[in-house]
This record gives sequence, structure tokens and C-alpha cells, in this order.
Amino acid sequence: MRRIKGFIYSLPNWPNFDWDFERLLPLIGEVRNLQGKLTGKMEALGFKLQNEAYLETLSLDILKSSEIEGEYLNLDQVRSSIATRLGMDISGLIPSDRYVDGVVDMMLDATRNYDDELTDERLFGWHSSLFPGGRSGMFKITVGNYREESAGPMHVVSGAMGKEKVHFQAPSSDVLGSEMAVFLNWFNKENNNTDPVLKAGVAHLWFVTIHPFDDGNGRIARALTDMFLTKSEKTEQRFYSMSSQIRKERKEYYRLLEKTQKGSLNITDWLVWFCECLKKAILESDVIVNKVLFKHTFWNEHASTLLNKRQVKILNLLLDGFTGKLTSSKWAKINKCSSDTALRDIQDLIKKDILTKEAAGGRSTNYELKFPTR
Repeated sequence: MRRIKGFIYSLPNWPNFDWDFERLLPLIGEVRNLQGKLTGKMEALGFKLQNEAYLETLSLDILKSSEIEGEYLNLDQVRSSIATRLGMDISGLIPSDRYVDGVVDMMLDATRNYDDELTDERLFGWHSSLFPGGRSGMFKITVGNYREESAGPMHVVSGAMGKEKVHFQAPSSDVLGSEMAVFLNWFNKENNNTDPVLKAGVAHLWFVTIHPFDDGNGRIARALTDMFLTKSEKTEQRFYSMSSQIRKERKEYYRLLEKTQKGSLNITDWLVWFCECLKKAILESDVIVNKVLFKHTFWNEHASTLLNKRQVKILNLLLDGFTGKLTSSKWAKINKCSSDTALRDIQDLIKKDILTKEAAGGRSTNYELKFPTR
């Protein structure tokens, strides 16, 4: 069956999307203005801090894009994988598994090679990198090729087993070749009348509506979004995370996707939401910039302070966003040292006015960083 009634791909004019440009123009202007201001701010920081901010942003983008789909990656592995591939010298590098490396490879290819043509083979490579074992969880899937329907139509569902709610049914697999040919031709075509920011929003919706793969469609759609956003700024480095903002608005994201996929080819509401979400993402970039500046200020403040390797390792973990509370037992476990050694390290940092005991009490003592004094 080529068309399933009730979804936008069954409409006669599919995929000729249209939108109210006058309604979108002020939003695009705001987004473009914010992009320019952020670029200027980052250029003023210098090369080293730009790279650190880029690492933070890309790590966050990859983590949050996976979280939207219920996949939780290890932050340290993601950072290590990115740093290794970019040749960045950072402390605390750890081995990363092939799944993390695959997600990183896809995102780097999308953003670093944003001007390269998007082809079936390139998408197949991305898909293979997302599922190196050929499985999604416990289930074997078609990897590195478009989906087949041996197990029946592709549905997007939610709810417990036996009480599933069908939100979307994808086009039949026998039309994927022609559907993707039209999509790729549009994606690669230079269109000076359509701003790349708008193309990012259209591409995202269009790709997840075709739903060409057994799994990973959302993550690939967000990589395509980042590809157009990178193109809109004509630089491979971005300092805001669209996926992070989508993660915060996950319920609204899925609600609006479903509404749009069951609506008309006028996708103004979707594009308004997309631009608003992007605007918030750019405004949130201050969090990343401030984090990088804080780390830079901290190490400048303590450049002449005598510290051992264990202390440097933990301090960098704290500066990069340590998960949970720092205790002497966690210190010992992370550094593979005795409890007595951990306590001596901590007491030394307290004397040097770097760590302090948290005000809140409890069964165990927690420690946190003191802010730089200058």
C-alpha cells in the first residue's frame, strides 16, 4: 500500500510543504541576530576556549539527542571520543565503546562536512554507526539500508504492552526509494529563497515522516537539523545544542510532530515551534560559555598551587559537571586509592581553600568546589 489515509504523506500534493512566511520572518530575524551575537562573543574568547566550548556543546548535543529516544550515554566516554577524533588534548580521557564512537562519528560527519552531498550511502553509513551490532536492544534490525516490512507496517507507539497507542504509521517500505530520492534532491539543492534555518525545520519533519529506517530515525533527523544549522553559520563549530532544548520540550516535540503528521501540508505551526526552540537553545549557550570561563578562571587562579594527579583528576571532574555528591569513598573509588589517601587529598584541598564541606549534613560528608577568588 503506497498511501495510508490520515497522514500528510497521503495528501495529493505531498511533499509540497508551505508556510506563512510573514509569521515566521520575525522569528528567523531573531534567531539570525542571536547566532551573530554568539559568534562574536565566542571569537572574543580565543581559540583555546572556543575549542573547549565546542567540546562541551557537542558532548551535550550527542547526549541529549540520544536521551530523547531513551538512550543514556556515558558523558566521559562521549567527551573522550570527541576529543580523540578532534585531536584535542584534555585530561581524563577514557576508552569509549563502539556505540558511543558511532554516534560521535555520525555527528562529526554531519557538522564538519556540512557542505558535502547527502546520499543514500552516507545515510547508510550513519545508520550503521548507530547500530554496530546490528540490533536495537534485543531485536535484530535492518542496518545500513532502508527498512523492510517483513514484520508488518512501521508504527510509532507508546504505552505498555497490550495497551499501545499508535501515534504514527510510516509510509510502506516499497516507496522508500522514491520518497528518499525526492527528499535527497531537495536537501542537496541550493535554494536561496529558503533560509537554512527553515530548511533545518522542514528537513527534520520530512525525514521523520518518511521514517526510512527500522530505528534511529529521530537521531539521524536531529543530525540533519544540525547539518543545516551549521550550514546557516558557515562554520563547523556551534556553541548551542538544539537537541538539548528539544529534550527539555520532549512532550511538546512529540505532540506537535503527531499533530503535524496528521494535519495539512501547511507546516507553519511546526516551524514556529522549531524556531522558538532554536531561539531558546541559543540563549542557553550562556550556560556553556560560563562553565568554560569558570574552568579557565579556576585553573588560572590555581596555576601555582601544588596538586597531585589524583587531585587534578577529581577537580577536572567537578569542573566538567560531576554527577552526584563528592565523598571520600567516591574519591577513593575513582582514583583507586585507599580511604586514608582520599581523605588526606581532600583535607589538603580544604587547607588550600579549593574544596569545602557542603553545609547540608547527612550520613556522609560531601565536598564541593569553592569559587575562584578573582
